[in-house]
Amino acid sequence: MHQTVARPSEQRFPPAINIIALAGFSAALSTRALDPVLPHVADDFAISIATAAGLAAGYALIYALVQPLIGAAADMFGKARLMTLCLALLGVASILGALANSFGALFATRILAGIASGGVFPVALGLTSDLVAPAKRQVAIGRTLAGSMAGNLLGATASGVIGDFIGWRGVLATLGALGLVAAIAVFAGFRGASLTHAPTTDFAALRKGYRTIFSNPNTRYCFSAVFIEGCCVFGLFPFIAAFLFDLGEKSLSIAGIVIAGFAVGGLFYTFTVSQFLPRLGVKGMMIAGAALVGLQLIAIAFGPGWKVQFASMLLMGWGFYMIHGCLQVFASELSIEARATAMSLHSFSFFMGQTVGPIAYGFGVVHAGKLPSLTVAACIMVALGFACAALLKSRPPADAYSTSQPS
Repeated sequence: MHQTVARPSEQRFPPAINIIALAGFSAALSTRALDPVLPHVADDFAISIATAAGLAAGYALIYALVQPLIGAAADMFGKARLMTLCLALLGVASILGALANSFGALFATRILAGIASGGVFPVALGLTSDLVAPAKRQVAIGRTLAGSMAGNLLGATASGVIGDFIGWRGVLATLGALGLVAAIAVFAGFRGASLTHAPTTDFAALRKGYRTIFSNPNTRYCFSAVFIEGCCVFGLFPFIAAFLFDLGEKSLSIAGIVIAGFAVGGLFYTFTVSQFLPRLGVKGMMIAGAALVGLQLIAIAFGPGWKVQFASMLLMGWGFYMIHGCLQVFASELSIEARATAMSLHSFSFFMGQTVGPIAYGFGVVHAGKLPSLTVAACIMVALGFACAALLKSRPPADAYSTSQPS
């Protein structure tokens, strides 16, 4: 199931994949947008950078907590409709954040934005998996990821530039306007059957879907692995700008560029996955990707200049998606009838890791220092790659024989 990969000449995807990628791009713009400007947020509200980093943790926490509800709602009422509504909500939340007059108010708007983002990306992966057969799915998911990676890239880079000129409020106002425009565009793209399709899942079927998901041994491995990824990799991001400040690099634009290096690496993955996957296989991709992440965490721990850190972040992004892309395909095969639920639970675990990560890094940096903290994270990631390669196996979902596969 996971070892067979269609040759590039055979990889023809429905046009709707491009619309799904657009939705992912629009939501991803907001995900890392505040990371480069957190030092200015901290200054404006007279709080510490560790407190300001709580914005990232709060965003990730609420994103995670809504996933079980989002997945069920998408399976019951329509994935495309839910994505459109959430993009509109994301736009409104970002505009309200730009108008916040206290850190508490800003935090509340980021919570709202986290809820909205939670209804876009995992549902987009579910839609992609519905439209594309397993043999082509990892490459198709790579294309969907390309939209999100481009959003992460522009979100982080443009945030730093905009922040230098008109401040962090300008960043959020710009994101809000773009979110509303994207909601209109995606609604128009899915107008018709995709948005008016009658519900096909009742509560009894939903319960059956949960049983199917958790009866698969891959479930605990997939969900545990993405939790660790979120903690060790994305938990670092809110501290990148502060680390650069400690090195004397005060430009928010530079911080944005360094963080955006991760997204560049993710884009490189999407362009190369169809070539590397047949050569390395799924196990090789997971081991090589995790090892690459671990090496870059150690490199950043030594505090090199921003150009070297950009290169390290690029390689880290490439390595991260080598393992994460494999995990996403395994997650997409936990259930067919409740695929959006499975992908949302997968995202729940991932963003719970992103919630714990900034807290763990903050504690480690304060009490042990940057080098030991990042070294521990690097060792955990390397071990994770080998564990996933050993434990994850091709296991058809229990409902595979009662549901026809997409062609």
